[in-house]
Order: sequence, then structure tokens, then C-alpha cells
Amino acid sequence: MAWITRFLTAVAFLAVGVIFSPETFESKSDSPYSPNLSSFIKLAHLLSFSTAWGAALWVTFIGGIIMFKYLPRHQFGNLQSKMFPAYFSTVGVCCAITVAAFGYLHPWKSATTMEKYQLGFLVSAFAFNLTNLVVFTPMTVEMMKQRHKVEKEQNIGDEIGWSKNQEAAKTNPKLAAMNKKFGMIHGLSSLANIMSFGSLAMHSWYLAGKLNL
Repeated sequence: MAWITRFLTAVAFLAVGVIFSPETFESKSDSPYSPNLSSFIKLAHLLSFSTAWGAALWVTFIGGIIMFKYLPRHQFGNLQSKMFPAYFSTVGVCCAITVAAFGYLHPWKSATTMEKYQLGFLVSAFAFNLTNLVVFTPMTVEMMKQRHKVEKEQNIGDEIGWSKNQEAAKTNPKLAAMNKKFGMIHGLSSLANIMSFGSLAMHSWYLAGKLNL
């Protein structure tokens, strides 16, 4: 139940921020295009974007590397097989909300060229994550399970790092072929993830230019 407590605490702080925002005290409009609605959509965009950006940064450059360096390889792989579907789902949903919010705030017909580029970056981030979720991740997990089975027959996989796998592959053509196929699929998944991260990075630069600190 700890996650519920944390979630409710975050919601409570968010509610306090909304209550004491300038728009709450100053705006009296009930129009569907009122400042309150605009602020809500901007908040949805900002929170969704920052969640996607932060998750991608952590998983790609910090969490995954630390886990690979310190966990036994099969344990690392099994953890990744559970984590990545949740990761790509979360980032995908956040990207979808970000696209919807940005598209609402900047309709295509009246958007500037820069705003259209930004919408393209956000749609790209969503598309890359969706591709990872429905195509590359299932393929990677299935290939990983098959390779784990072969490695267990060779009594390897409980070590940290790839050294024993590489040694065994020299005398096991089946394992070598699996390594090659896994590397190709995992490489495509990593490329899609980096492309998504890069698209979000482009939008972060755009948002930074809009800040008035």
C-alpha cells in the first residue's frame, strides 16, 4: 500500500498548488477556453512530458547500466523483461497526453512552423515507444527466454557480465546464432528508445526557451 500513500501525497500537493494558483483567485470565466482550462492543459502537458523525459533518462542512462553491472545476468534479464513493458507503456501514455495537450494548445491550422516541428517530435517519441512496446519488446523477451534455456544447459547465466556467454558461444553454434539474433533485435529496440529520447530532448529545448525565470 506504500505506493498509494505516495500517490495520494503527490495528489494532495498538486491540489494545494492548484488552489493557490493565481488563476484560481483571479479567473471567473466559465468559458471552455478559460485561463483555468488552459492552465490545466499546460499542467497535463508539463507533467506528462517531464515524467516521460525523466523515466527515459533514468532507464536509458542510469538504472539499466547499474543493474547490468551488479546483477547476475539471468536475474538482470528477467527483471528487464518485467520492467520494459511497464516502462514503454508509461512513457507511451505520457507521450500521448503530451501530444494531445500540445495539439490542443497549438491547433495545426494556426500553429507556427516551430510549433508544428515540436508536435512532430512529440508524435515521433510516441511512435518509437509504441513500436518498442508492441514489436521489439515481445521479440526481445521471447529470444531472451530461449537463450536463457540454452545457457542453463551450459551452466552459465548466474554470473555478472558476458564473459562466460562469449566463451560458451565459441563452441556452441546454437548459442552463437541466438546471441546474434538477440543483439540485432535488442539493437533495434535500443535505437528506437534513443530516437524517442532524442525527440523528447528536442522538445525540452523548446520548453526551456519558453520559461521566464
